[in-house]
Amino acid sequence: MKNLRKARGAFVSLGVMAILFALTSFTTIINFITDYQWFQELGYEQVFLTKLMTQLKIGIPIFVVLTLLIYFYLRSIKKSYNKKIHTAYVGLSEKKINQIALGISAIVSFLASVTVCSNLWFEVLKFFNTTKFNIMDPLFKKDLSFYMFQLPFIEQVYYSLISFIVLLVIITVVFYLIMMSVKRPKLFDVNHENPETGRAKLNAENGKQLLNIAFGQLTTLGVIFFILLGLGYVLKTYNLLYSTRGVAYGASFTDIHVTLWVYRAKIVFAFVSAVVLIMGAKARKLRLALAGPVIMIVVSILGNVAALGVQNFIVTPDEISKESKYLDYNIKYTKMAYGLDQIEEKNFSAERNLTRADLDKNKETIKNIRINDYRPTKQFYNQIQGIRQYYQFHDVDIDRYTIDGQLTQVFLSGREINEDKIKEQWINQHLKYTHGYGVALSPVNAITSQGQPDLFIKDIPPKSNIKGIGIKYPQIYFGELTNNYVVTNTDEKEFDYPSGDSNAETLYEGKAGIKLGGINKLLYAIKEGNLKLLISGNINKDSKILIYRNIKERVQKIAPFIEYDDDPYLVIDEGKLYWILDGYTISSNYPYAEPFGEGRTNYIRNSVKVVIDAYNGGTTYYVADEKDPVIKTMKKIFPQLFTSMDKMPDGMKNHVRYPQALFDIQANVYKVYHMADTEVFYQQEDLWDIANEIYERETQVMESNYFVMRLPDEKKEEFLLTIPYTPKNKPNMTAILMARNDGKNYGKLVIYKMPKQKNVYGPMQIESKIDQDTTISKEFSLWGQKGSTYMRGNLLTIPIENSLLYIEPIYLKADNENSLPEVKRVVVAYGDKIAYEETLEKALDNLFGGVQKPEVIIPQEGVSEPINAKGMIQRANQLFNQAQMAQRNGKWADYGKYIGELKTVLEKLNQFQNIK
Repeated sequence: MKNLRKARGAFVSLGVMAILFALTSFTTIINFITDYQWFQELGYEQVFLTKLMTQLKIGIPIFVVLTLLIYFYLRSIKKSYNKKIHTAYVGLSEKKINQIALGISAIVSFLASVTVCSNLWFEVLKFFNTTKFNIMDPLFKKDLSFYMFQLPFIEQVYYSLISFIVLLVIITVVFYLIMMSVKRPKLFDVNHENPETGRAKLNAENGKQLLNIAFGQLTTLGVIFFILLGLGYVLKTYNLLYSTRGVAYGASFTDIHVTLWVYRAKIVFAFVSAVVLIMGAKARKLRLALAGPVIMIVVSILGNVAALGVQNFIVTPDEISKESKYLDYNIKYTKMAYGLDQIEEKNFSAERNLTRADLDKNKETIKNIRINDYRPTKQFYNQIQGIRQYYQFHDVDIDRYTIDGQLTQVFLSGREINEDKIKEQWINQHLKYTHGYGVALSPVNAITSQGQPDLFIKDIPPKSNIKGIGIKYPQIYFGELTNNYVVTNTDEKEFDYPSGDSNAETLYEGKAGIKLGGINKLLYAIKEGNLKLLISGNINKDSKILIYRNIKERVQKIAPFIEYDDDPYLVIDEGKLYWILDGYTISSNYPYAEPFGEGRTNYIRNSVKVVIDAYNGGTTYYVADEKDPVIKTMKKIFPQLFTSMDKMPDGMKNHVRYPQALFDIQANVYKVYHMADTEVFYQQEDLWDIANEIYERETQVMESNYFVMRLPDEKKEEFLLTIPYTPKNKPNMTAILMARNDGKNYGKLVIYKMPKQKNVYGPMQIESKIDQDTTISKEFSLWGQKGSTYMRGNLLTIPIENSLLYIEPIYLKADNENSLPEVKRVVVAYGDKIAYEETLEKALDNLFGGVQKPEVIIPQEGVSEPINAKGMIQRANQLFNQAQMAQRNGKWADYGKYIGELKTVLEKLNQFQNIK
């Protein structure tokens, strides 16, 4: 009967524990089930299970081993205690003590294993799926894969072991307190018992007896601690490769010749300290036991003093000589870490002999010069194409399409629903307004007569003026503003788009969504915290819930181990809308590589292109950099996740672009690390800056820009990403960095270097010339007096042949909230000349003459040589424009010369007219 009561008690206890566990883990269980269903819907269930299975494979053995280890450790404490304390147990039996020990062991082991699994599961997978870099570090001669994949895992294991030792100390103290509470040693003075509680008080004079009881355990823990401390200094030797002591990132002269040897000495003394501690414990000599730690402290102090002395008195007076080798390492490995070691260097002569014939030869480049900026374009889209207050164009993307057989650069943006502008009723938020609709698209080089973007795709439903580019599925269920879950295929039809005085409605026909049949209604009602999902009469057996619709949240949920770009862009392909989002593999563990930004991140590759179907939600991870060892390791871990770039549809490949975020990082690193000569690098003699410009009316660092242009020595135009450099603190141009985007040339970086023997105007010098132009400044002043404001757009730097053109659009904006910026003028600068006209064509004609046309020769009676009438008309126009420009610049002598020549040409034309 007694055993039956015990069994019932145990059963009840287990039942209570199970209920408590279920209640505390309820949300976790619901999220696990629903997330698994979502991953399964995407076809990535193995990706989801990889984490769980790895955690179980790690966690269960750790839990079992730790439980047994701690339990037998506590049993050994109890046994040692009982040998020295011979009083009887009070309140608890020895069996209960064993159960308490087992309980403590299980709880501590469970918490420890959960913590370790949460932090280490991915490091474990990388450790066992390492991919070689086939590059050795210069100091320890280890493949870089050791630092990228293995060292981080070893370090985390090390810190986990240190934490475990600290935890064991706490457990030891707690268990001794438990033992002392049930079996009092003599060191408790019974004469000092509290008469009210009957509890004995600790006699401080006999406290040494307690230390004697725990001496064995403390010695064991101390020995383990010193062994771990020695291993920690082994790891610190590798971390010297990330030292910031010297003139450049990475191990320096002092690190190699002093700190490294100090660490090695500490490794030896740490192991010696463990041995000396054992000897001191056996001999009961405290001084001997503490000798090792004291020596380590002395070595540490002497090492710091030596390092400081060597740095100040040996390295600093002869720094370039002492640090030269390590500077070389820093330059070499930084370039490799950022993919800058493969940059193709070319010279750009920056001539001033550009002709109209050269422009005609590069007509596709001229046609694609951007005279709209994306910020005013976004404002225009939202005001003109927003159509309803709940529609919003979140961002304007830059891409290229083939239009009328020509590669054309365009702005493109999706018309999404801003959920904050929808009435807060649940049915509106989650069943009715489920998707955005359509896009706006305009070429970057075309404006209307009002100075606004010329829309090629517009309105609802979308109307396209581009042959071969239409939109069959304009609905955007997955985008940048789709932050709420929605339920489709309900009895409440979805709002599709506004149509006159009513609204068009639709039912979702896509593949996305999880059926809300059976228990799923309850699961998702709990997950989303809304019982309306459970009780709504509009939800039927065919209804589906779409979750994680925000594309950034979506990709982060699938693969959080990849860094994602902040700027996804929309693509039209075969009548459907897709998002492309760039993914990066990054690391902080590349030896000798200079970090960028905050923190220690010093390696980056654009290894992934993620394509998300805006209608169906399908999310595909294409491997864009097959050479990256980091993404190769990821592929080994998640074979189901990654797809070869070869399998990307050709229509999508045509819109892959080199990411601006990566290019900007590389450009900022390269402004220092273009210097290959160690002495030049050390002296920082040839530092560059990203060029400045005036945007609106403020000076700012120039943004990198996408262009369609033909590179010198290339046969056709291509899509390029560029940024200009100037020397540090100087305005003249020194180089232009370009990234190629098309076909087999994708990802290639080219640096065009300007000649150093002559001045090549930089962007701010051109901005100054614009400010100094009397005609332009007068018009700016005039506009400012008429209730309007002028705005200067981005200054574009366009290489054509071996010359540089600068183009800057000028906007006019009325001083009221609803006005839109309008392109009113275009400035074209070439060499010392500036043209300021209503259109780009007129500005170019001003500088280079009109477009050359086939000559028409008309013979004349009585004249020995025929007169080229159209050629003379062209010459007259050119002279007139040159005269105007001379007048603006106050060059009256030139003005008179051009007017005189113009008079002669007009007289000949008049003579020809009379003859005819």
